[in-house]
Amino acid sequence: MTQTPAPKDAPAAESAVAADDVAAIAAQLGRVPRGLRAVAHRCPCGLPDVVETAPRLEDGSPFPTLFYLTCPRAASAIGTLEADGVMKEQTARLAEDPELAAAYQRAHEDYIARRDAIEVLEGFPSAGGMPDRVKCLHVLVGHSLAAGPGVNPLGDEALAMLPEWWRKGPCVCAGAGEGGSGAEGCDK
Repeated sequence: MTQTPAPKDAPAAESAVAADDVAAIAAQLGRVPRGLRAVAHRCPCGLPDVVETAPRLEDGSPFPTLFYLTCPRAASAIGTLEADGVMKEQTARLAEDPELAAAYQRAHEDYIARRDAIEVLEGFPSAGGMPDRVKCLHVLVGHSLAAGPGVNPLGDEALAMLPEWWRKGPCVCAGAGEGGSGAEGCDK
């Protein structure tokens, strides 16, 4: 697989991402990805569904979302969970369940350690509301997919609630370019 440098707006120290992955991510997002460092997880369809982003963009602005969910089908399904009140229910359980709160604290520490290994963002929290509340299931699921099961209990829980978003095939065609489904026969 041919490797190309990360997009122009990404910091120079970032790792290379394959051109077809960059094209697929851009098609998923409807824009060129910012701060792209690596593909952090692949959907069962083969396309990236979570990317690792730089803690700070090229212009110096902080971007604390280390694991960014890119798949529009997964994002839509997670949005449905959020609309159904899952975040509120999970936040309430954090206040009532000390074991869950401790596991979520460890998830927060894992997230910060992974981000700090790239660049320390002084004064910036982890993401998704960690460690005290649930603010964004997209971030928690992205962390769970990138880090693997058992690291983020609420991300794992939300992931288990999702339908199999990949069953219809890829959300975009690899190499489709920004905003398009590209090839004939590709399900968008």
